[in-house]
Amino acid sequence: MTRNPIYNALAASAYISIIASILYYAPKAAGKIDDSVFAPIAFISLFTLSAAVMGYLFLGKPIQLYLSGKKKDAVNLFLKTVAVFAGITILIFIAIFSKIV
Repeated sequence: MTRNPIYNALAASAYISIIASILYYAPKAAGKIDDSVFAPIAFISLFTLSAAVMGYLFLGKPIQLYLSGKKKDAVNLFLKTVAVFAGITILIFIAIFSKIV
């Protein structure tokens, strides 16, 4: 959690990349995984964890700034972080659709 929106957005992208890689490669490494009640529990838990991590990365510092009376700085940091993350997301989609990756 920093006051640099680029670091915050890159941290969010790194977290997503790590989780996506685990979800992609783990089943291949583990082989056949039997269906059980634990699969939905694991995915809902991962979704909840991801919401918490993203909330921390996107809102942690802005909430601190807002509560310390720096409302304009808080809003600016949040919006800049979202804008940088949107730019990263757009670049990923451009790479996918142009078959770069």
